[in-house]
Amino acid sequence: MTDTVLDNVHINFDSQTLWILNIALALVMFGIALEISVGDFKRLLKKPKSILTGVCSQFLILPAMTFVLVWLIEPIPSIALGMFMVAACPGGNISNFITHLANGNSALSVSLTAVATLMAVFMTPFNLELWGSLYGPTAIILKDVAISPYEMVKLVSLLLAIPLLLGMWVNYLKPVLAKKMAKVLKWISLVFFIALIFLALYNNREIFVDYIFYVFWIVLIHNLLAFLTGFSIARLMGLSTRDVRSITIETGIQNSGLGLLLIFTFFEGLGGMALLAAFWGIWHLVSGLVLSAFWGYKPIGKEELAS
Repeated sequence: MTDTVLDNVHINFDSQTLWILNIALALVMFGIALEISVGDFKRLLKKPKSILTGVCSQFLILPAMTFVLVWLIEPIPSIALGMFMVAACPGGNISNFITHLANGNSALSVSLTAVATLMAVFMTPFNLELWGSLYGPTAIILKDVAISPYEMVKLVSLLLAIPLLLGMWVNYLKPVLAKKMAKVLKWISLVFFIALIFLALYNNREIFVDYIFYVFWIVLIHNLLAFLTGFSIARLMGLSTRDVRSITIETGIQNSGLGLLLIFTFFEGLGGMALLAAFWGIWHLVSGLVLSAFWGYKPIGKEELAS
């Protein structure tokens, strides 16, 4: 009963609000990009091991581990597809801030944000299609929806790549102004974006209340799996403590806002997908801040802090 109901529920989110959500997400990315420079990409040459580990953890290992989790717990199809969507997204909007609080490698975090954002233009649609098609129940939904990969790439480009390049351009021309703008714009746009998520949940509060306990434990386990994936891969690669913290956070803090927008655009707010992505957007703020508070009190050697 639960699965048939939630799989057929569509979250109410009108076209005007959807446009506002588009603009809010683009502003969040622009605000982040104001603190990114070409030098962040040049670190690829200096520290390729850390960057490649972070990218592989985010775009290869996490989606695969999500598939294993879905196969084990067998959630209802729309929830499973929501899990694939979240795992296919790049790092979240506040990962750099959380990394800083956790005494992680902030430079690595920023570099990973920049690289992952550009890669997401192709990797997000690719991972959603690949893993969603491999799991029978979600493959049926994807077949019914018949998403155009080109249309998804185009939308992700507009939301991520263009704001990223514009922000970097402003930073290149006016670095002092860019830093001042970033401090204000990033937080205003992020608060605005979170408010829109709460608005979506409030407008559909009856559905949210009915299924919150079903979605909660799935998001909790999935988010924990994401953090453990980043931590384990980084440890396995023998990276420094600060780099391990950065990659753990980049893998565990996913841009569920992008996922939510794609769900409203291509899946017409499919109930299980939208609820999972929206709740993830709230929960990873809590789990990320708890983790950063824990790590923030754990000392790191002076040699690493100086590096």
